Amino acid sequence: MPVAKRPADVFLNIPFADSHEFLYLALIAGLAALRLNPRCVLEIPPQQSRLQRLYQLIASCPYSIHDLSHVRLSSTGHRVPRFNMPFELGIAVAVALAEQGPKAHQFRILEARQYRLQQSLSDVLGWDPYIHRACADGVLEALLDAFPNLPEAPDLTELRGLFKDLRRFRNERLGTNIYTPRAFSTLVVAARKLVEA
Repeated sequence: MPVAKRPADVFLNIPFADSHEFLYLALIAGLAALRLNPRCVLEIPPQQSRLQRLYQLIASCPYSIHDLSHVRLSSTGHRVPRFNMPFELGIAVAVALAEQGPKAHQFRILEARQYRLQQSLSDVLGWDPYIHRACADGVLEALLDAFPNLPEAPDLTELRGLFKDLRRFRNERLGTNIYTPRAFSTLVVAARKLVEA
């Protein structure tokens, strides 16, 4: 069954890790500045139909961004990588392939280092990742490159300012864990208000 799309929605597939918090904030700030609407798996309450709801959320977004820079062996336990992020990319690829045409889902892949993705996921050859160099500036530059044709897009300097403002808001108003449904929603609303200020 087709899922209704809101044209500005962008699904974020990102690592929920303290070491990547600044990338998370940069994505939210950058997308808000581009007048796009970040969506995330945090919006889905834990329940039995979680996979179906994840598919519907990705399919409802015209775009998705997948940061695979944190896919690595775990430091404890069985020393295996977590496959949630590549799995969600796979769902987005399936949605894109099933839809066809100019309104088909479009996915963007982010990585920290050039050529790393080709070693771990060669099936996506032909889809060059945007390299963010594991820094906020790199994420903001990647967003400008990933969405080059948006009307009235801000420049990198404006994106940097919004990121700094959102980071200040996060430090002053949110607790230690920002990877919660409430914190995600609060950050998105705050970023929108900062854009309009």
